[in-house]
Amino acid sequence: MSDARPVIGFIGVGLMGHGMAKNLVTKGYPLVIMGHRKREPVEHLKSLGATEAATAREVAQACDIVHLCVTGSPQVEALMRGPDGLLAGARAGAIIIDCSTSNPVSTLALAAEAQARGVHFVDAPLSRTPKEAEAGTLDTMVGAAPEIFARIEPVLRCWAGQVVHLGPVSLGHKMKLINNFVAMGYAALYSEAMAIARKAGLSIEQFHSVIGSGRMRSPFYDTFMQWSLNHDENAHRFTISNAHKDMRYLASMAGELGAVNPIQADVKNLFAAMEAAGQGERFVPMLADFVAGINALPPAHG
Repeated sequence: MSDARPVIGFIGVGLMGHGMAKNLVTKGYPLVIMGHRKREPVEHLKSLGATEAATAREVAQACDIVHLCVTGSPQVEALMRGPDGLLAGARAGAIIIDCSTSNPVSTLALAAEAQARGVHFVDAPLSRTPKEAEAGTLDTMVGAAPEIFARIEPVLRCWAGQVVHLGPVSLGHKMKLINNFVAMGYAALYSEAMAIARKAGLSIEQFHSVIGSGRMRSPFYDTFMQWSLNHDENAHRFTISNAHKDMRYLASMAGELGAVNPIQADVKNLFAAMEAAGQGERFVPMLADFVAGINALPPAHG
C-alpha cells in the first residue's frame, strides 16, 4: 500500500456498503468506517484492516475521500450537517461521494454547502445487487466536475465494473431515479402479468417458459423471478420501502420538471399500497405475492 494513496472513508456498511468497503480495503486503500448498528460487517472490515470512527466528523477529519451509502436524502443530510457532521470535519479539497439513491434537489443544495467550505460533493449512485457489491462489479452513474471525476475514478473502480460519468453534480441521482423507475416498472409489470396468467389457467412455470426464454428476458427478470419460481428471498434484496422512496423522489422530480408521468404514478402507488399494508420490509420480488393477493390468488411461489 502506497503512502500516496488517499485515505477513504465509508459510512453505511450495510447490504451494499459492506461489499464496496471490503473491495476498497482489500485493494490497498486505507479505510476508515463509521460504526453501524449491525456490528458483524464492521468487525469483518476491521479484521481486514479498516479502522473505526465514532462520528461522521471524525471520519471526515481522517479522510481524503468519503463514501456515503445510506437510505436516502434525510440520512445524507443528517450526516453532512451539524456539529458532528462531515462538513464540520472535512478539510478543504476533500471529496464526499453520495452513493445513496437521493433526491437531486437535496444533492444540489448539499453540493453548494460543501463548495462554500472548499469541499467537493458528488453523486455516484449504484445499480445491481449486494452480490455484485461483494464481487466489486456494481454499476455506478456519476455526477461530478471532470477534474473531480478524474480523482475519484480509480477509487470507484475498486467496487464498480461499469463507471459512467454523466456530467455535473446531480445528474447521477437523476439518472438513478430514472433507472429505478424502469426497474420497478418491470417489477410491477411482471407481477401483474403473472397474476393475470394464473387467473387464465397458466402456471408460473409456463409463464417463465415463454418470457424467460424470449426477448423479454433480462438480468432484472432473472433475479426478480427467483422468488416466484424458487422461493429464494436472497436473489434480489431490495426492499419495498426503498422502492417506494425512490418512486416518490422521481415523482417529485417529474413534478418539478413539469413532466407527464402517468405510468410512473401507477408504479409508485402500487409500492405505496404494499408498504401501507405493512409489508415495506419485504423485498421487491415479493410484490408478485401482493398483486396475487389483490387478485384473490395465493402467493405466486405456491
